[in-house]
Amino acid sequence: MLLKKHQLNKTLTLNNRVLMAPLTRCFADDNLVPTKLIADYYARRSDVGLIVSEATLIDPLGQGYPNTPGIFSKAQIKGWQTVTKAVHEKGGKIFCQLWHCGRVAHSVYTQQLPVAPSAVSWHGHVPRTKDLEYETPHSLTTKEVKKLVKKYVHAARNAIEAGFDGVEIHGANGYLVDQFLRKATNKRTDKFGGSSKKRIRFALQVVKSIAAAIGADRTAIRLSPQAYVHLEYTKGDEKTYKKLLKKLNKLKICYVHLGAFSDHYTFDYLGRRKASEFIRHYYKGNFASCGGYSPESANSAIEKKQADLIAIGRPLIANPDYIEKVIQGKNLKEYHMDMLGKLE
Repeated sequence: MLLKKHQLNKTLTLNNRVLMAPLTRCFADDNLVPTKLIADYYARRSDVGLIVSEATLIDPLGQGYPNTPGIFSKAQIKGWQTVTKAVHEKGGKIFCQLWHCGRVAHSVYTQQLPVAPSAVSWHGHVPRTKDLEYETPHSLTTKEVKKLVKKYVHAARNAIEAGFDGVEIHGANGYLVDQFLRKATNKRTDKFGGSSKKRIRFALQVVKSIAAAIGADRTAIRLSPQAYVHLEYTKGDEKTYKKLLKKLNKLKICYVHLGAFSDHYTFDYLGRRKASEFIRHYYKGNFASCGGYSPESANSAIEKKQADLIAIGRPLIANPDYIEKVIQGKNLKEYHMDMLGKLE
């Protein structure tokens, strides 16, 4: 079932159920514009059912890593048009993952303090730097939060102009949307914080506003209820995620996507479930699972209706011909960290 055609919704029919997970590569130019090399990189993987682009900045203040692409300037739109054209010419489909790092952005890239739901910093060193520490972010005003929702919508419209088939909102991995959902990072007392109902409001407004602008059938979101990275679990967070997933059911969006390196672990605070099981239990629409799947376990998950799509990440860095190898039963090249600096 994994490699058979699949009608995701009335708009999108996929060549197979393999989703290319978003993989931050830091290969954009200094203006955060995608290059032809990036177009070639995605085109080589266009036989997967759906590519989700590397995380793509909706706003220059959201940057937390070097040379990550944006979707907020005309030059970036033009650069992405080269990418989407290359993918479409090979018969593929591609979504743009919309991203804002929130408190884990850094002034070394933005020349301003990062922004976040509350003035609560993360600890440790900034990735891909030698000695930079995370900064205490500026707590967004209510007016600024509303402006950020509009920036997500503008980025989604830009993505459609750039030729993307839809967008995936990055709501996982401790970045901005996730920060609004968590008790530890959202200390707000306005309508965007203070209770589960209020903490999900930002995520829901972003989803609803984008769906209204480009269509719910072209709108997706990635979530990591298991407190995956850049944050810590606080008792009660799981209730917020239950409420969010139940609300998403009513919006009829394209899919919900799990953000995880590995989906082999269970979590007491998720009802002793895996993160994928937790999402599948509360969300009844299309679900893309992720986290260490082999072709065999991916096919099994589809057959058992544990997921509708399976996202593959690192193996697609190592094997641009992943689908061909799976079809032919060939061995997959093992992923190594040194592959990150190269375009295979």
